[in-house]
Amino acid sequence: MKMLFGTDGIRDVVNETLTVDLAMKLGNALANLFGNKYKKLYIARDTRNSGKMLEMALASGALAGGLNVESCGVLTTPALAYITKKEKSIGVVISASHNPFMYNGLKVFCEGFKISDETEEKLEEIMQKNLLKYCNYVDIGEYIEDSSKEDYIDYIVSLYQDKIKNKELKIAVDVANGAAGSVIDNIFQKLGLNYSVYKNSPNGFNINDKCGSTSLDYLSKVILKEGYDLGILFDGDADRCLFINKKGEVVNGDMLIALSALKLKAQKRLKNNTVVVTVMSNLGLEEFLKKNEIKILRTQVGDKYVLEKMLEKDSVLGGEQSGHIIFLDRSTTGDGIITALESIETLEFLSKPLEVLINEIPKYPQQLENITVKDKIKIIEDDRVKKLTMKYQTFENFRIVVRPSGTEHKIRIMTEGSDEKIIESCTKEFRNLIQSIDNES
Repeated sequence: MKMLFGTDGIRDVVNETLTVDLAMKLGNALANLFGNKYKKLYIARDTRNSGKMLEMALASGALAGGLNVESCGVLTTPALAYITKKEKSIGVVISASHNPFMYNGLKVFCEGFKISDETEEKLEEIMQKNLLKYCNYVDIGEYIEDSSKEDYIDYIVSLYQDKIKNKELKIAVDVANGAAGSVIDNIFQKLGLNYSVYKNSPNGFNINDKCGSTSLDYLSKVILKEGYDLGILFDGDADRCLFINKKGEVVNGDMLIALSALKLKAQKRLKNNTVVVTVMSNLGLEEFLKKNEIKILRTQVGDKYVLEKMLEKDSVLGGEQSGHIIFLDRSTTGDGIITALESIETLEFLSKPLEVLINEIPKYPQQLENITVKDKIKIIEDDRVKKLTMKYQTFENFRIVVRPSGTEHKIRIMTEGSDEKIIESCTKEFRNLIQSIDNES
């Protein structure tokens, strides 16, 4: 069982669980495990104040193990994934994605893809058993700084420069004081889009702070005040994207997936006529896709599990309600910028305003609640939680998902159905039970 890696790499509060010692050990473990196959480790980071510190530790461990290191500086997660695919190498993104600044994380990529659970377990064994290896001093790796981001920028521009014809849409972009700010102008300017960027003044502590894809109010107010046609929200490392329509209403990942599926089907890009989502996606999305004769498959929460199912079923479109969407014929991972540009192209292709299109997608009442706890594994394995879950699973036209967060010390509850009173009572009952268990000595 993995102890360090969660659903999206290693992630925790910096200088508590996530330390420079841990980062150094991961760097050395990567050199140990991959050194015979790959000669260079690429490192990118978001804008957190702890990023450079962790990068130096990670790089030191890899260099001491004989692996060359190239720093890409501040760069998005999908950009680093693209670089490792293009260069046929490994890489690590230092980011905690949508989490607040006190968190950070270490996400490992190999030739464009996040590494498997089995590979994570091998790395953990090296790190936890302290099986570190130091090379002869003449074989110490070389460290260079060369962002390589221009390759990614050129690739994205080449994908959409002939596909997006409508340059009149007035677009507001919230980059969450994160990594998207390092490339957004280079891409959107070259594509000739009519846009303005907001929340692009990172100071190490304001990433995702009342902005970006986890805080919609700021950009929603800007859109209504300034008369924008739509808004685009990224998270800290730009692997996810949400939209806001001209009325200030959020357009979540489910809706973007639904509209993209229609376009991809018409363009004959939707391989096997199949879309992959998670258990968190709304039943309305399922109804909409089935109505349009598109098959839907569900996985457990986590983009890596969505990707695994996409590869297994040879699908090119999948993602999560949170806006983490994978266009597998464009990228090997969720890419917020690709999602944004695909969605802009979709609006043009379907020839309807965003606020009109989303009204065509049914939406069941759904409630999401996150409860901070001391021991999420203890709670999720408690028989009382399992019993209560089974009780509500017998209800008709109702869904309940109770799971531990893969990135934070929280239990996440999703309730969905046609009766809002049942949703409210179910959520309350789980909240009270979880808090009661958490308070037990």
